[in-house]
Amino acid sequence: MEMLNVGQFELVSNAFSFAIAVMGAATIFLFLGRSQVAPQYKTAVTISGIVTLIAFYHYWRIFDSWHEAFTVGKAGLEATTTKFNDAYRYVDWLLTVPLLLIELILVMRLSREETISKAQKLAGAAALMILLGYPGEIATDVGTKFQWWFFSMIPFLYIVMSLFSGLSKAINAQPESVRELIVTARNLTVLSWCFYPVVYALYFFPGADVGSAKVATYVQIGYTISDIVAKAVFGVFIYVVAVRKSETNA
Repeated sequence: MEMLNVGQFELVSNAFSFAIAVMGAATIFLFLGRSQVAPQYKTAVTISGIVTLIAFYHYWRIFDSWHEAFTVGKAGLEATTTKFNDAYRYVDWLLTVPLLLIELILVMRLSREETISKAQKLAGAAALMILLGYPGEIATDVGTKFQWWFFSMIPFLYIVMSLFSGLSKAINAQPESVRELIVTARNLTVLSWCFYPVVYALYFFPGADVGSAKVATYVQIGYTISDIVAKAVFGVFIYVVAVRKSETNA
């Protein structure tokens, strides 16, 4: 990879640091907020807290790895003998992305059979999407990156279609007082998730290069912003839905 400058290094470092703070704060808020929701929604809020806790841990490891890979000296930014380990991000996604879908399903309080069925299908597709995306992330040529990006988009599109069509009947069956909130939560999931393949595809833009320091900076910051919205913001939204449903006994 082309060598980053000090500004790019510090920009990514600050983004990681911000993500650590947000994920940590969201975890504390969600675990403490469990006492404010009815028993049937505690699992959904707990899973939301687990998601942000896992993300907090992995962003801590990503932050450390970033600082182990580079050092700021008198001559500017210098690479060390330690390689930046971006696999932490994919391990995080493999654990958290299926859980994000499960917490959305749980807060809807569907029948046991429907909950298990939808959770298994969507969580399985989410795990497959992450596994297919990783070979492309570590590839060193655009052709291989595009190939694995294309493969990972197949389960991704299945998830998006399932959220819009497969859950429509279940959403319409929700109490009117929370229906709009759940629709917003679903839309937030889809919109935040759509940002991931766009960030991944930055390598395919005209003039972009796999080894470009500028593209690498944009990718790291783009993924970090997406994670904050998809996990911390979404988790708080799930908490709001759970509180509203608890108040109305829905």
